Amino acid sequence: MNQSISAFAVGIVFGIGLTLAQMVNPAKVLGFLDLAGDWDPSLAFVMGGGLAVAAIGYRLVWRRRQPLFAEIFQLPTRKDIDPRLVTGAALFGIGWG
Repeated sequence: MNQSISAFAVGIVFGIGLTLAQMVNPAKVLGFLDLAGDWDPSLAFVMGGGLAVAAIGYRLVWRRRQPLFAEIFQLPTRKDIDPRLVTGAALFGIGWG
């Protein structure tokens, strides 16, 4: 139960962050992706900030012996690229346009 509440809270914070950074605005995203036209680099700063927070978070998490809401860290063990992975990546890309 705690794990579900934690995941929900993190999802809400993530969604609020995307909204505040205007990453949910298609015109803003297209402006960032349009390198040949009127390029808007502001989303690069959002991504850089996200990378910095993630890097610090990973360093803090890996110092712990176990997660806050689970018995062990559950890391993926498979390293192969299968059709299910490719299909999921393609659907994600299609969703981004």
